[in-house]
Amino acid sequence: MTIKVNFVIGGAQKGGTSALDTYLRGHPSILMAKHKELHFFDKESHFSASPVDYAAYHANFDSGLVNSRLLGESTPIYMYWYPAPRRIWEYNSEMKWILILRNPIERAFSNWNMERICGREHLPFIEAIFSERERCRSALPVQHRYCSYIDRGFYTEQIRRIWHFFPKEQTLFLKSEELNDHPNCTLGKVCSFLGIEQLHTQSDERIHVGQYTSRLSEEEREQLIKLFEIEIHVLEKLLGWDCSSWLKK
Repeated sequence: MTIKVNFVIGGAQKGGTSALDTYLRGHPSILMAKHKELHFFDKESHFSASPVDYAAYHANFDSGLVNSRLLGESTPIYMYWYPAPRRIWEYNSEMKWILILRNPIERAFSNWNMERICGREHLPFIEAIFSERERCRSALPVQHRYCSYIDRGFYTEQIRRIWHFFPKEQTLFLKSEELNDHPNCTLGKVCSFLGIEQLHTQSDERIHVGQYTSRLSEEEREQLIKLFEIEIHVLEKLLGWDCSSWLKK
C-alpha cells in the first residue's frame, strides 16, 4: 500500500502547534502520526543517501487506519529549517502546510523559557538574546536548534522559502491568538483548507499552556520591539494581516 502524508503542521515553534495537533487527533477523517514532532525532514542523516528511504517516516502511521483518511504530522521546525521545504516538496509536491504564527516577541520569550525549564539554557533572557548570533555560529553549517530565539521570529524569509516550492493555495497561516481565543472558528478554517467536514470542540479550556519561570519585563519588551518592528510590518503586507497589537508595550 502506498502511503503519502497529506499535510504538515510546520510551525512556528511555541505558536500553538501542540494544541492544534491535539484537536485534529479527534477528527474522524484525519490520521495524525503516532506522536508529535517526527523530525524527519529536518534530520540530516535521513538525506545522506539517495534515494531517500521513507519507510521509517511512514512507520509512524498506523497502516491499518490509513484508508480514506488524510495523514498529517506536526513538526514546528520544518518552517525554520532551511532544507525542509525542498525535501518536503520532493517527497510530496501536493503537501499542504498549516502554519501558526505567534507574536515573535512573545514567541522568543516563550522559547527561551522552555529551554530554561529543559535545562539547555542558563543565560538570563536578555543575555541570551544579545549573544544569540555568536552562539548560533557553533551549529554551522546548519541552524541552531535551541538558541535561535530571535532568528525563528523572522517569519517572512521562512514563508518565502516555503512559497518558493509550494503554491500559496497549499499554505494556511493562522494567528496563535485566534486558536486560543476562537478555537472553533480556527478549526473551521483548518477543515475547509483540508477539504473535510467541520470539527468542533466543546471545551473553552486552553490546551498546552506553558509554565513560565519569570515574566517579560518592559525593558526586555522594548528591546524586542526594536528588533522585530520592521519585520512585523513586512509580515502584515505579506499576509494582509493587522499585527498592530503585537507591537503594543
